[in-house]
This record gives sequence, C-alpha cells and structure tokens, in this order.
Amino acid sequence: MNKLFKKYIDHLRPNFSEGGKLHALNSVFEGFESFLFVPNTTSRNGTSIHDAIDSKRIMSVVVLALIPALLFGMYNIGYQNWIAAGKPVEEGFFEMFFFGMLALLPKIIVSYVVGLGIEFAWAQWKGEEIQEGYLVTGILIPLIIPVTTPYWILILAIAFSVIFCKEIFGGTGMNIFNPAICARAFLFFSYPSTMTGDSVWVSPHSIFGLGNELPDGFTMATPLGNIAQNADVNCSLSDMILGFIPGSVGETSVIAIGIGALILLWTGIASWKTMGSVFAGGILMSLLFSSLGMTPISWYEHIILGGFCFGAVFMATDPVTSARTETGKYFYGFFIGAMAIIIRVMNPGYPEGMMLAILFGNMLAPLIDYCVVERNISKRMKRLTKNK
Repeated sequence: MNKLFKKYIDHLRPNFSEGGKLHALNSVFEGFESFLFVPNTTSRNGTSIHDAIDSKRIMSVVVLALIPALLFGMYNIGYQNWIAAGKPVEEGFFEMFFFGMLALLPKIIVSYVVGLGIEFAWAQWKGEEIQEGYLVTGILIPLIIPVTTPYWILILAIAFSVIFCKEIFGGTGMNIFNPAICARAFLFFSYPSTMTGDSVWVSPHSIFGLGNELPDGFTMATPLGNIAQNADVNCSLSDMILGFIPGSVGETSVIAIGIGALILLWTGIASWKTMGSVFAGGILMSLLFSSLGMTPISWYEHIILGGFCFGAVFMATDPVTSARTETGKYFYGFFIGAMAIIIRVMNPGYPEGMMLAILFGNMLAPLIDYCVVERNISKRMKRLTKNK
C-alpha cells in the first residue's frame, strides 16, 4: 500500500515541477511529500552532517514526548470542571476525558490550520521549501494557554508567533525566540484579562451534554495565584505531582512531563545539561528565598507548581533558541531556572515567571555561546604561546 501511494505521488510530481500546470504549488507539494516520506533528494547547498536524524524525526519525537501531558491535560480539564460544579468524580472518568478532549481538540486543529497555512503561504510567496518546525509549535501553543482562550485571540497569537517570531528571521532553525513562548507572551501582554497568570480557566459550558453549566466568568485560582494573594495553596503534594490541580493544559502533571523528559533524554533530542541546569538554578534560588523567608512555600513546591517543569523539559531545551556550546548549556539553563523563581518571588503581580525567564534566556543564548567560544580561543592561544 505504501509503495502504491508513493508511486502515485511520483506520478503527480511532473505537474508540480518546473513547467508543470501546478508549478506555483511546488512548495506545497514538496512539503506534503516530505511529511509523508523520507525525501530522496540531496542538499542543494553545502551541508555539515552532525547526526543521522533529520528535523522531521526530531519533531516527531518531541510530539510523541508531549502526548502524556496532552492526554492528562484533556482529563484534567474535565476533572476541574467536575470539581467546580460540585459533581462527584469517582465514576466519571470517560466523561471527564471526553469533555476535556472536546474542549481542547478544536484549539489544536485551529493551531495547526492557521500556523501551517501561514507557513505554506509564506513558502509559496518566497519560493522556498516548507519546513517541519511548526509540527511541535502547533501542539505546544494549545498546551500553554488557557483552555477558554477565544479562537480569534488564539489565531492572532499564532499569526504573530509564526510571522514575527519565526518567518521574519528566516524560518525554522533561524528564529531567536521560541515561537510557542512568543505566542504566550503576545497573549499575556496584549490581552491580560484573558491571560493574567494568577487564575486558571475552567470551561464554563457543557459540551455535547458533557460537563456542567457554570456561571459566566467563573475562574478558579491556581496554587501560584493563591500564593500571590497570600491565600492557602489548597492542594496536597500528591495532587501537585499527579497534576490534579488548576493550571494550563499541559503543565500540571509532573509525572506526565517526566515521561516526556525521559523520552527526550533517551533519544538524545534534549540536552541533559540544559534541562538539569534549569532545575539546579530553580532549586538553588528557591532555597535561597526560603532561607530568607521571602516565599511561603518550600523549594520543591516552586519546582512542581506552575509551568516550571514543562518549561524546563520542552521549552528551554529547544535546540534552535537555546545555547549550543556544551559549556554554555550549563549557564543558559541555570539562568532560566534562577530567573523564573526570581520573577515569581519578586513580582507578586505575575506569579508564574517561566515564560519571561525563557525569553530572557533565548535573548542571552548567543552572548553565552560567544563568551564560551572566545574563552576557548583565548585558552588555546595561551597554550600555543606557552608551547612555543
């Protein structure tokens, strides 16, 4: 079946090649073929081969690693809705899961349709090949935003992210800032009432008869939101780890994120140096603030609450926007982890912190790499001079 489909694609290729009837859609055809099959063409320019794995396989592994957080996030949407409505949750597992799936799936579809549509149009306009970079961004954005974000706001955030934070820099592999984080930042600064960071969002309406009708504008405070307002956390340690707490869709379950981290580390997609340094920076800064009496929660609660774990595993390790030198990865990760806790503690109006910390880290990554390279050059020059 695969060979027959490949033969059919090869039969259509002349129509999209130069001189063909559909030559104007050549970029779309190549992008679709590359998505389905491994390309059998060689690079048109000089290339340096670092590994046998290509960008499509990297993106596929990252999407696979996100699946546990995605599935649990769907369930948690329904679970929080059941809790808010006072409905018993002991016998409603499938109802809660399908409620969450029906609430989140349309946003994932919109994310891919809008994001890929812009990338396809951009590639056609520029006469370039379509890249696979949005395969990961398309699923990340719905996981880090409120589930009740209006579709028109979501579309604006995606358009801003793809155009101004990716394509304008040259496309996949050339962007300075993480596109998914940029989409969240756009929401935070452009529509603060929708994305305040101090409340969680429970879908207020029933979906196809599932869930419960809740009052318009109903919100539940996140644990970090409660802390910022000097209120009790109102959740147990086990709930924090398992993920049965209010929060953005993909960031609540430490276990689900941990499974994704193991996949990324085992396959070598993510750097353990970057990931480990983020946690090290966060833990040390949390311990410092705890010793000074500046935070009401313990260091481990800072790590497992909010988007810290999700950002450390899936955002800070982005190979495009993170530091690329091996030594620089330690400094890059440590800076992000420490900065996230500093923002949380020092700015009560914004109890999260991971988003801004990663953006600052992206901004400093080239400088960190430059300093590491210059230091290595200086050391080698000194050794060369000494040997002479």
